[in-house]
Amino acid sequence: MPRVSAIRFALICFALLLPRYLDAADTKPNFVIIFADDQGYGDLGCFGSTKIKTPNIDRMAAEGRRFTNFMVASPVCTPSRAALLTGCYPKRVGMHQHVLFPASTKGLNPTEHTIADHLKAQGYATACFGKWHLGHHPETLPQQNGFDTYLGIPYSNDMNHPDNQGKPRVPSDELWKNQESAITLWNTPLMENEKIVELPVDQRTVTRRYTDRAVDFIKTNQDAPFFLYLPHSMPHIPLYVPADVYDPDPQNAYTCVIEHIDAEVGRVMDTIRELDLADNTYVIYTSDNGPWLQFKNHGGSAGPLRAGKGTTFEGGQRVPCVMWGPGRIPAGTECDELVGTIDLLPTIAAITESPLAKDRKIDGMDVSGLLTGTWDQTPREEYLYYTSRGAIEGLRKGKWKLLVKKKTPPRNRPNAKVPPPEILLFDLSQDIGEQTNLAAEKPELVASMRSRMEELDAEVTANAREPWRK
Repeated sequence: MPRVSAIRFALICFALLLPRYLDAADTKPNFVIIFADDQGYGDLGCFGSTKIKTPNIDRMAAEGRRFTNFMVASPVCTPSRAALLTGCYPKRVGMHQHVLFPASTKGLNPTEHTIADHLKAQGYATACFGKWHLGHHPETLPQQNGFDTYLGIPYSNDMNHPDNQGKPRVPSDELWKNQESAITLWNTPLMENEKIVELPVDQRTVTRRYTDRAVDFIKTNQDAPFFLYLPHSMPHIPLYVPADVYDPDPQNAYTCVIEHIDAEVGRVMDTIRELDLADNTYVIYTSDNGPWLQFKNHGGSAGPLRAGKGTTFEGGQRVPCVMWGPGRIPAGTECDELVGTIDLLPTIAAITESPLAKDRKIDGMDVSGLLTGTWDQTPREEYLYYTSRGAIEGLRKGKWKLLVKKKTPPRNRPNAKVPPPEILLFDLSQDIGEQTNLAAEKPELVASMRSRMEELDAEVTANAREPWRK
């Protein structure tokens, strides 16, 4: 080929391929958040479990980054979910006072700005498949909070439509042995968008059906940016699985459920890989709070952490987290810097180069540099701990954690003098299990941290926004 013709041919090829390269450069990344319910810090192979086999999530960790100091904003469901989606401490959005029930008359205010709202405004397809638990009234369901489509249960799987009455008083082992109890003893609804489509939902198959919809959603939107929120309703009790993975031994109930969730995570990941979406997709796997330890073989493990669900000890609020994004998140790495679910909204905004509106305050921070490994330190120096009822109880500042546990008079002596609070101070860099109380040795640090805790809580309280109310 003559030299001029060769140059001309090369220019023509470049002109034809340039739009494709420009499109690729302008393509917004996809986001998938998989949120387990009541899964403990020690319930994944990549976080130290020797009993539970989680090869798919372990592969995510091998190809991505483990976050070992990852916090949720409440030790129970509803407030934790509100924090994840809004980037706020639950008290700031009025969702801090324990969990919602079928008779509750409030929910997440649709005027709040969620991750789904933020991405939908950029042209993302958005979907939620799983447990919502931020209000079951039409005004508070996912479609009013930024999601195009929804399939899932509106509250916890141990709650009954319409008034939470008639719940079975049967030991967990017996429920596990009788898997048909999913439909004979419970009356938990399955909703599609704003309508109940199955009552009761067959909890044996619901984890898989959430995944079915998730896979279909990814395939349908593979050529456009998407946000998939997949909040599984398990391993919250009662525990159920499909017949083909069922282990009849109730001692293995929790293990069986987690391994089933892991397999379903594998289906989502396989879909992303098979559609060549891996290079443009972030996947985050974490849990809404720590394990429900009182249910023993139906609850999980906090690993080296103290206590579990419902407490402000690390076992209640430090959860396993794996983030995956080939080419953007370094493979096989670990981050021990302080990060929380409240940081996901501003981080996603930074990744998509779409600033958040300045008309409302949030508590999250952009930690995108920790995902990519370009930052050595977190911008988050402080973190507040609220009880499951929304009372301020602690402050994390660097390696130090202060808990001020107020006490109440005995029930039979309402006029008795209120005992002083229990003051606990831990150096988490040396004592992840919170076994050595250093409060007596460092009174000045206790005083300064307590003052700062009260100052930060006062700001949140003064600027708190109202939830939706019926």
